[in-house]
Amino acid sequence: MNKTAPTANIHSFESLATLDGKGIRYGIFFVGCPYRCVYCHNPDTWSGEGQRFTVEELAKKVVRYKPYFGKDGGVTISGGEVLVQSAFVAEFEKRMKKEGVGVVLDTSGGVPLTDDVKRALKGAETVILDLKFWDDAGYRQYCKGSISTVLDTLEFCEKNKVPVWIRTVIIPGINDREECIDRYAEVVQGHKCVERYQLLAFHTMGFSKYEKLGIKNPLEGTPALDRSRLEELQAYLDSKKVTVND
Repeated sequence: MNKTAPTANIHSFESLATLDGKGIRYGIFFVGCPYRCVYCHNPDTWSGEGQRFTVEELAKKVVRYKPYFGKDGGVTISGGEVLVQSAFVAEFEKRMKKEGVGVVLDTSGGVPLTDDVKRALKGAETVILDLKFWDDAGYRQYCKGSISTVLDTLEFCEKNKVPVWIRTVIIPGINDREECIDRYAEVVQGHKCVERYQLLAFHTMGFSKYEKLGIKNPLEGTPALDRSRLEELQAYLDSKKVTVND
């Protein structure tokens, strides 16, 4: 058993997922998160409580689905914030490499670049990085955190040639304007590691979790983003040509 990261706390699993990386993927959701985003749809992952797994126990669950992965599929690890448990993640990635299974790491970028975080980032075949707002003011107001670690994560991936997909949630009345997209594009522009930049629509499916957990919902009453508006903003972002695939 690895002395630095014998176990990790896991919130839940999703078999045969198709949205978080290429191909068919097995999703693993870790618990814990340094941010408190007003639009979070998984507040049940904030605490550090979850089911504990060793690297080997987690590997066994994944390997059962290996026949479904095909050429492009694999594992996507997310949260919460997966890098809160970065030492475990780095060991898990090594174990998956022995199985010939690629790992996509989905992170908020909210964890400082410790040696374990760097190992975990370098061990991923792709990093999905959330860019929640374009400046520190937005992060402080809406996430109770800072953009600094996000930018550090992006620069580390750039330096180490780790492929990155950027994602941003678009919330009505907060960041759903073209001038906001201009600011996001400025942050990403010039980074050769960024292969894709995807906008995601704010939705209300997590509202019931706030009520169940007795947590105040900061965006109660905010409507889901209209799909047509999302498509307009994605097309506007694509016209900026900020990714290596443009």
